[in-house]
Amino acid sequence: MRKQMYGRKLGRNRAARTALFRSLTRAMVLQGSIVTTAAKARAIIPDLDKLMHIVGHDTVFARRRIGQIVAGDREVINKLFSDFLPLAKAKKSGFTSIAVMPTRKGDSAAMAKLTWVELAKMDP
Repeated sequence: MRKQMYGRKLGRNRAARTALFRSLTRAMVLQGSIVTTAAKARAIIPDLDKLMHIVGHDTVFARRRIGQIVAGDREVINKLFSDFLPLAKAKKSGFTSIAVMPTRKGDSAAMAKLTWVELAKMDP
């Protein structure tokens, strides 16, 4: 019997959803902002908040836990702890913001730009 799943499925099975969230998280950390569908942007925000909460602890266990979440990507781990640590210690939530973009031309999907709040304040 199939059970209910908490969160958004996004038309994917568990493995594909995990891979999607990992790739969106990696892109968000490395690039600072991503343009994706509004549903994917809303689905990834709780994961990014949890990630930043873990970064705020700045311990060896926190680094290992982040490694589990981002599949051991050292580039992402080092960038999180070097660039985002002061932000993670200053706040508890609300690290990201969503800006609505025009719909995608091919299928009229609602698009959104997901950015870090501190980076969004710097952009005009």
